[in-house]
Amino acid sequence: MTETATPAAAPAQTEEEQFAFFHSRRELVVVQPQGSLALTTTQVIDAEQTVWGVPGRWAPLPAGQSGVSLTASAADGIQVDGALVDGTVVVRGKDDPEPSSIRFSDTVSGFVIAQEGGLYALRVWDAESEAIQEFGSIDAFPYNPEWVVTADWSLNPEGTVLGFEHLKDDGRTRDEVVPGRITFTRDGVDYDLAAFKSGRALQLVFADATNGDSTYSVGRFLFVAPNADGTITLDFNRAVLPPCAFSYAFNCPLPPKQNRFPFAIEAGEKLPLKKDGSPLH
Repeated sequence: MTETATPAAAPAQTEEEQFAFFHSRRELVVVQPQGSLALTTTQVIDAEQTVWGVPGRWAPLPAGQSGVSLTASAADGIQVDGALVDGTVVVRGKDDPEPSSIRFSDTVSGFVIAQEGGLYALRVWDAESEAIQEFGSIDAFPYNPEWVVTADWSLNPEGTVLGFEHLKDDGRTRDEVVPGRITFTRDGVDYDLAAFKSGRALQLVFADATNGDSTYSVGRFLFVAPNADGTITLDFNRAVLPPCAFSYAFNCPLPPKQNRFPFAIEAGEKLPLKKDGSPLH
């Protein structure tokens, strides 16, 4: 009887190897056809109008309806939900159960997103954008285990919200649901952070003393989830640049006061770089 050899188990990845894989995936994600570097336009449709860089005439729908209307001829070559537009059609927003997809060409696509106040905006993506052509890498700090922080997690009363200012909103705030409190102590100072819901995760928008120096001036994001034991792990090595660091067409949330650290967090992403190593923006 011949014995069959049992394959040896693959060695577990080190924290440094996991970080390297995470970072390489991030550099792939931002250059996708609808990745952060591909966004060229976000234009609010508040009246009948044209949109920079794409054909057709765009107009708001009656209040309460999702999306916008598009009027174009067959010669414009616009497809909505796979059908060539020749006349006027409704382009459903991302808040609709069946949002519309828009195809302008082999490389240019789009969709419609809801805005504050009931309006909608058209987003245009170019898989061969200038930013994608120039992109070289995302500069990041080396992995540092000292920036893996175990914090306490406690639930807020249901429906707790906090107003987050956004980069292009002229000081206005948008209420976001904050499910719980993230608390920890560093150097004798207590911190009580606010993270809002983002799909299944929590999105922590934070600033620190590196912003405007070695990292993007507006701040960075960290996506986290509570642990079963009532703690929450803040691995700042996985801090990522907000989409607005890659394209000015994004409108990113800004760190609220309690998420602004007076010290330098030398972990995570720094800046997007061109192929020659200079800053992308």
